[in-house]
Amino acid sequence: MTAIEKHVAVALSGGLDSAVAAALLKQDHRQVIALHFRTGYESFAVGTDSSDPLSPLYSWAERVAAQIDIPFEVVDCSKVFESHVVRYFVDTYRSGQTPNPCMVCNQRIKFGFMLEEAKARGASTLATGHYARIRRAEDECFHLIKGVDQAKDQSYFLARLNQEQLSRAVFPLGTYTKKQVKEVAGSLGLTSFRAGESQELCFVGEPNYKEFLAKHAGLPDKPGTIVNRKGDVLGHHNGLHAFTVGQRKGINIPGPAPYYVLRLDHEQNELVIGSKSELAATECLVTQINWIGTDPPDKSISVHTRIRYRHQEAESILMPLEDDSATVRFSEPQYAITPGQAAVFYQAERVLGSGWIE
Repeated sequence: MTAIEKHVAVALSGGLDSAVAAALLKQDHRQVIALHFRTGYESFAVGTDSSDPLSPLYSWAERVAAQIDIPFEVVDCSKVFESHVVRYFVDTYRSGQTPNPCMVCNQRIKFGFMLEEAKARGASTLATGHYARIRRAEDECFHLIKGVDQAKDQSYFLARLNQEQLSRAVFPLGTYTKKQVKEVAGSLGLTSFRAGESQELCFVGEPNYKEFLAKHAGLPDKPGTIVNRKGDVLGHHNGLHAFTVGQRKGINIPGPAPYYVLRLDHEQNELVIGSKSELAATECLVTQINWIGTDPPDKSISVHTRIRYRHQEAESILMPLEDDSATVRFSEPQYAITPGQAAVFYQAERVLGSGWIE
């Protein structure tokens, strides 16, 4: 854990990780306050009555704060969450790309809006239950480092944070494994409202994001054709927003081998499909790169690039271009490089930066 001031706020959600993070900070004799942020979508995410302004997540978080004996407050983030996360999610799908709302939420909500709310309440830092670490270098720059639990490492989702945000971020679980966190929770008698892991898209709920886009974003089904790369019509779809590059399920076209989504052609309203081998690519363009604790390189550098959260970062060469962009060339072909997703660059356990795949 980095050296921080004693007064810290914890973003206390409905999960076990944030509860243990709060407990560890309290054990470290810090002044801890718990902030539970409302997105306005809690009822959809947990399947409760949509007329209920507070979900079971709130009740559980309040009980945990009382158990740990720290002040608890609910912060209404619904307006900024709608404008920065939900609208981004919808607009990215509308543009034919696949969004990554968790990265935007961490940058704009948790370490944007919520950090300011924490500072307004006298806290100098904001802690979360992310499995990641921060190191302060000799040059006073803050570096983002993988969590020690490689299976749970969440540095990918934090790779859009800037130096000011990292200087005020605290990740108490970065040096813990998930097993150790559960053991700490057990020793303290902490439980979680959620039976399993946190949902990646906390605001979508059931049944799926296609229904969410239709119901809450006004993206209705727009039938079109399914074609191969030659343009041969193989079937029909009910709306491109139900698909993403690399997807296999839901195509429902028989063939000698499974079909995968290769491309979404919004101009022609065509879903282009093909074999898994046709998904392979050896390079991609990455834009709007956020460099973390380092200047943008002026020549090609060797990195390991992760093109989605559940992807093992791959050996690659990053070739810088103008306007915070770069071409990333992989040593081995990668599958389902998806426009709209984040590419995160690593050297060993350190995150160098991230950008959006074009």
